[in-house]
Amino acid sequence: MATGYGSGALMGGVADARLGNESDNIGKGRQGSVAADIVAGTVTQRRHSAIYADQSINFEDYRYWADRSREYEKTLDTKGVGLAGSMRILVGKGNHAEKPVQELDSNNTAGLDEKTGEHGTTPGMESRYGITESEWDNAQRAVRTATWGSIFYLITTDILGPYNVPWAISRMGYGPGFALYTVFGGMSVYSGLQLWKMFVGLDSTRYPLRNYGDLAFRVFGRGARYLINVLQSFQFFLNVALIIESNGAALAQMSAGKAQTGVLCFVLAEAIFTICGFVLGQIRTLQRLSWLSNLAIWLNVIVIIMTMVVVHYYPPNYAAALKSFDIPEGPVITSANWPAGLELKDRINGLMNCVFAYGGSTLFNELMSEMRRPMDFWKGFICAEIFIYCCYLLMGMIVYSAQGQFTYPVAYQGIPGSAYSWQTLGNAISFISALIAALLYGNIGVKVIYATVLRDIFHFPALDKKMGKIIWVAIIPIYWSLAFIVAAAIPQIANLTSFVGAACILQFTYTFPPILAVGFNCQNDAMSEEEQFDPVTGQAQRRDEGWGRWMRGFKKQFALNTFNCIYFLCALGTAGLGLYASITGMRESFSKTALTPFTCTSPA
Repeated sequence: MATGYGSGALMGGVADARLGNESDNIGKGRQGSVAADIVAGTVTQRRHSAIYADQSINFEDYRYWADRSREYEKTLDTKGVGLAGSMRILVGKGNHAEKPVQELDSNNTAGLDEKTGEHGTTPGMESRYGITESEWDNAQRAVRTATWGSIFYLITTDILGPYNVPWAISRMGYGPGFALYTVFGGMSVYSGLQLWKMFVGLDSTRYPLRNYGDLAFRVFGRGARYLINVLQSFQFFLNVALIIESNGAALAQMSAGKAQTGVLCFVLAEAIFTICGFVLGQIRTLQRLSWLSNLAIWLNVIVIIMTMVVVHYYPPNYAAALKSFDIPEGPVITSANWPAGLELKDRINGLMNCVFAYGGSTLFNELMSEMRRPMDFWKGFICAEIFIYCCYLLMGMIVYSAQGQFTYPVAYQGIPGSAYSWQTLGNAISFISALIAALLYGNIGVKVIYATVLRDIFHFPALDKKMGKIIWVAIIPIYWSLAFIVAAAIPQIANLTSFVGAACILQFTYTFPPILAVGFNCQNDAMSEEEQFDPVTGQAQRRDEGWGRWMRGFKKQFALNTFNCIYFLCALGTAGLGLYASITGMRESFSKTALTPFTCTSPA
């Protein structure tokens, strides 16, 4: 995941393909998709709730329809898409395939099971909902147009944000830094492929899988769904707080002027950014932000290149290093191994920043839900991971070699006041792109909280109703105010980033995928050949239930499932270390530096 304080591309590119429909309709009365428009007036809200949270739908039901959808997708034409599609994106011609989605003719039963009714309709489906199976399938496929080339672009713009990589390497040294970014990058690929395998095994046009919470629900039930949604909302909230903090520092630096006098009070600068969030956060529809998101991507690239060049022509920002880390001015020192003088917590905080950098798995299910052929996701994913990994190490090593122990957590803010013009360029551009990212995070975060808490528990009105719109206007200032309080209370970008990485991002990328994979494998492998699934009734004839069935499934891939359990426990242990290091780091920073909660002293 691009660092919450560094990249406007963070969520920017995703707004085009993923958030244009789905996120805009979180908390609304109906899904708001083409499928819903087609069946409006004939398919009740129960039809949609059955797709997303009906516990009566069993695992075999999801698997059957997923296999059927994958078989049909093999017939879809993908000629001329892929990376060609991503090139169209780069020149601003859209992020979806231009080819129309092939329709499933109601008289064409290719790829359908022999037990389904004539004309591709499951018996009872039409009489129950007033819509044929083929009409529903075509409606769902109409909103799935992204190709693997689009996915390459979206993952890259979502994850790429190397501004904290140089600081992380300064905590670890060249060798350990290279090794850990390689290992965590490799494990993030493994986790991403696990999510992909489960998605293609459980998603279908009949039961579309839209997000991480849906996946958890289908594997472990409603409790897992609530846990995922709450943690995801918490992550978005803390990301907004991080962006407020880093851009408060940016405003303070810009206000200082070339003479570095008249610095704007840091907490006031954070308040100014928060007020911008109050106003622009009233935009409920993310589609209106999509063109700004694409602009933010290129602004981000400019800052990355500028930073790598400028740091070799100017000294480090000694003042920022002294205020934030109590490092006095002196010669630049780099280390091939673990740098001397650092404690275990310092190294773990560097490690957590590394974890933060690869935390894009939170959105992979949402990205796959927009694909014409989800089976092709791995192509764009692998290409994006390789590109991101190379960019991380390139920028990390270049900036660390120039600034050594003085490397600052936000790389462009590590440019000294003597290079005020370049420092201001980085701050000004990143201020714009980060504001866009914060709006996206805040928008999604509020919608998830509204849908999962206010609507489900307290029965608030849908967001597309008049009262829902009024409530939205009131919630946005409250949400941003709470994020401002967190940012102002903890003016420590590196430690707060480590905390977010350990508490939230590490879970979505390294903790949840392996344990979800174990649950998926156990249920999938427990299905024996003599057990028959009836697509008409949606019931399966199981020979056993309970723990005996789960253990039987576990033994089918005993080595893999055991490895995933160990991986899960190691990730939990790493998260615990990260929380310890970040909280300890916050306490010591308050005691040893000039930074205090709600301080006027800027950390940069």
